[in-house]
Amino acid sequence: MTTPVLSSLEQQVVALAGVAQAARMVDQISKTGSYPIEFLEPSIHSLFEFEPERIVDLYGGLAGVKLGMQNLSNLLANRDAEENADVVRYVFGILYLERKFAANPQMMAVVRSRLEHASFNAEHFAGHVNDVCRNISAIYEDTLSQLKFRIKVNGSAQHLQNDQNAAIIRSLLLTGIRAGYAWRQVGGRRWKLLLQRKQLLTLSQQLSRGLDVV
Repeated sequence: MTTPVLSSLEQQVVALAGVAQAARMVDQISKTGSYPIEFLEPSIHSLFEFEPERIVDLYGGLAGVKLGMQNLSNLLANRDAEENADVVRYVFGILYLERKFAANPQMMAVVRSRLEHASFNAEHFAGHVNDVCRNISAIYEDTLSQLKFRIKVNGSAQHLQNDQNAAIIRSLLLTGIRAGYAWRQVGGRRWKLLLQRKQLLTLSQQLSRGLDVV
């Protein structure tokens, strides 16, 4: 299905959905040890789209960020709901960390270079996403984990102490940062989350409904 041309604000919604998707999966795997592979793979894919023509290309189309779109709608509509507290914190933590990361061009260059080297292993990672996440996790640990600000992940000690889960969580945080960077590229700013909240909610709901039809 051909993706329609998206407005600037719609592109911002798609990028924010990428952040929300990462945050939701971090929350899920930290508390349950499970994750939806059908959304993990598009999120990981976004790390290897270095010069996408469109925001949706990061996820192989809008369907790849459907989980994030639905959760973004929920967060915008029910921001203060207790069950959303950790996900909201992860979203804002990711956006804050992205700004710190973007202010460090040397670190950005290292991450880009290492992702480019890892990309050939990720070309056909269906069924092998765990191996790719281990590589991405190492990149995250060597770079973003060295920044003063860190995102504290809440959850079950049993799941958080599992090495594979920890690797997927770090990988997801990096996909969130990738989405946050894309969000700023298409005009996203934190103040807009407050002043344009209703517009963002309406657009995220419309895009989600469109995905339900597919």
